[in-house]
Amino acid sequence: MDTCLNRRQIKSNGKADIQLPVAYLICNQTPPVDDKPSLMTFTEVETVFHEFGHGLQHMLTKIDYPSAAGINNVEWDAVELPSQFMENWCYERPTLMGMAKHYQTGEPLPEHYYQKLVAARNYMSGSGMLRQLHFSLLDIELHYRYRPDGDETPEDVRNRIAKNTTILPPLPEDNFLCAFGHIFAGGYAAGYYSYKWAEVLSADAFAAFEEAGLEDEQAIKTTGKRYRDTVLALGGSKHPMEVFKSFRGREPSTEPLLKHNGLKAA
Repeated sequence: MDTCLNRRQIKSNGKADIQLPVAYLICNQTPPVDDKPSLMTFTEVETVFHEFGHGLQHMLTKIDYPSAAGINNVEWDAVELPSQFMENWCYERPTLMGMAKHYQTGEPLPEHYYQKLVAARNYMSGSGMLRQLHFSLLDIELHYRYRPDGDETPEDVRNRIAKNTTILPPLPEDNFLCAFGHIFAGGYAAGYYSYKWAEVLSADAFAAFEEAGLEDEQAIKTTGKRYRDTVLALGGSKHPMEVFKSFRGREPSTEPLLKHNGLKAA
């Protein structure tokens, strides 16, 4: 699934042209079967919310210059903030229960299934965190400090980093580096850390709504408007740190991500 941006020109009383951002989602999900409609899995719902976050940043931009509007010109390590932020709402009870219903009877999702979804969200989250840190540190080390004519081989570098980022050391016959396409062929060279950093930003952004009170509709609207006027509206017109600080009033914190991952008490 992907999100694209186009711009549509509209004549305003025969005078100047107004360009409105038009975003569209390219979706690939469970197809209809016989007389049954497309019944999406929870993962597919998460993906729709994720891509819709990109779409919102495109559609709600306030920047007049296309090269800095929406997602354009946003630094790589902040581009996933609006999308990963939206995924959090999939686990929020009112949001999920408002759409998770039996397609024939309209019966809402049973409570025990909701509790299973919440519990599964943090299943092995500690291992997942270590895995991403291992990949990120390895990427930075290989692209920044590693010297081909030095004493270490790339495999030596990985084994050294693995001592602090894995529970079980890599197997001697493990050739993972030969398949690490993200940093050698996928555009993430020296930037793999952006996956985890985007999670820090999105968790902290969602924490602003939690702090306001998810049951307080007016507080959510107020916080949402501030989020719209900063993260969603400013796009690539300012440095991501300036944009984030204009929303949160401070620099990002790792605390919300640790709490959302169940690695620290809420």
